[in-house]
Formats: sequence, C-alpha cells, structure tokens
Amino acid sequence: MTTAQSFTRRDITFPSGDSTCAGWLYLPTGVTSAPVVILGHGLGAVREMRLDAFAERFAQAGIAAVAFTYRHFGDSGGHPRQLLSIKRQLTDWDAAIAYVKARTDVDRTRIAVWGSSFGGGHAITVASRHPELRAAVAQCPFTDGLASALALGPAASLKVLPVVARDLAARGRGKPPVMVPIAAAPGSSALMNAPDALPGYLALQPPGTTFRNEVAARVIPTIAAYRPGRAARKVTMPILFCVSNTDSVTPPAQTLRYADTAPRGEIKRYDAGHFDFYTGETFEELVRDQTEFLTRQLHPAPVAPTP
Repeated sequence: MTTAQSFTRRDITFPSGDSTCAGWLYLPTGVTSAPVVILGHGLGAVREMRLDAFAERFAQAGIAAVAFTYRHFGDSGGHPRQLLSIKRQLTDWDAAIAYVKARTDVDRTRIAVWGSSFGGGHAITVASRHPELRAAVAQCPFTDGLASALALGPAASLKVLPVVARDLAARGRGKPPVMVPIAAAPGSSALMNAPDALPGYLALQPPGTTFRNEVAARVIPTIAAYRPGRAARKVTMPILFCVSNTDSVTPPAQTLRYADTAPRGEIKRYDAGHFDFYTGETFEELVRDQTEFLTRQLHPAPVAPTP
C-alpha cells in the first residue's frame, strides 16, 4: 500500500509581458524529473485562495505543480492594479508554460494545465493553443460570456454599464481605474451577484490574503464576448471537465455542450455549487478525480511506500 509523497514549496517569479508573475513551485521529494501541472485561478482571485490545496495534493501524488497569480493582482507585478485583461492573462499562461519548459529539475515534456472558473476557460483556450501539452483540467469553467451574463440577469448587467463608461473615460484621461466589485450581494452591481457568490469568495480567503474584491470595470464588455468553450473542439490532448450541476456563475448546460465537442474530453459532474468546489467533501471528491486523471495522463513516478 502506498502513501502520500512529501514535497517542498518554493516562492518563484517569472517574466510575463512588461512585468512578472509571482507563484509557488511544488516539487515532490526524491523525484528527479517529475511531470508538472500549472494552476491558474478565476476572476480576480489570487493563488492563496485554495490553489495551494490542489497543488499540494498533486505534489503528494508525485506531480510537480506551479500555482501562479496573474499580473495586476496579489503580489504579482503590473500596473494599474486590479486590471483584469483576458489577453494579458492568456499571456501569463504562456509565460508560465515557458517558465516550466526552462527548468531542468522537472520533466518539460510532461506538462498539464489546470484552471478553475474563469481560469478554467483560460485552460481550454491555452490547451487549444499548445498541442505539446499532455493534459488539461477545466474546473467549473467559464465557457461562454453571454451565458454567464444571462445568468447574472439583464437588470444587473445593465446596472454596471455606467460604471464601465466611467472607467473607459478614466482610461482615456490617464486617470486611475474605476472599480466594480467582483462578488456582491444579489441585486448589486458586480461581476457575480448570485446568492452564493459573495460568501463563497470570502470563504476562500485565508488570513492576511492580498485579495481585493474589485476589478477595473473596463473588462466587463470583454468578459461578455469571451467564449473559450468554443476552443474545446481544438483541444487535441485529454481534457477533464469538472462541472457543477447547480453552477450559478458558469451555467452547466452550455459548458456540457462545449465539453462534448472536445475530441478526447472527459466529463465529471458534481451535485455541488460553484464555490463548493474548493472546500470540504466536494473538494476531496474533485481532487481525487483530478489526481487520478493527471496520474493517468502524466505517469508520475510511483509514490514510495512508507517503511
């Protein structure tokens, strides 16, 4: 019988665009050339918000992990702060892959990507652009901006438009961004205002987190137009979709339609909400399924039995 493998965690930074991303590198102890999974988070979230929990489990299974924070957020570089740019975040993913490929202490031929929520959408996009990857995991993925806007509701969507206009005007005048909350109470102006959104986001924050519950409002039109699910049909490697049956942020019906187009897609469904995926029994079920999938695709060295 085997047991969990120990690991070390190192603080890292890597260049991306005009600045740097901060992250953690997890290396399984005693493994000379472990495969690697790269983890990125959702809307405005930083790696301290439970990416470490997933990365630790993967490392314990013999898979090295890089969990990073996008530019403009947390302790990563980039100005102005709290700027959520889809293009820049996809560049950050490319930079993370390049960083892993430049390392000599991991197996650069066995790389996977793992994204959650908005990052789950990015994982689909990135996997479609990097056929050299071995696997991808899209957890409660954002797949269709229009579907998510409809889930938010037309009244709430219209409510944020004046804030978007003020932020675009501020950008034109070279002024600081005008912010909009990421998560807020139902009926509020925010990127997410489902009943579980605000308590769910707050529950992910450890003491002393660098998370700020706001982003520059100018991103809202680009989020509505972002449809990463369309890229699923171009993902040539195995990809695991972990879908919430009751997702209030990323409607599952549209996600499942996209997932069915992935040539080597696998789908796991869970009777838990979008924000339940990170903690408790649902987290345990998810991380077990994901570890099995990644182990099957990346073939890490067997975990040594305890003497």
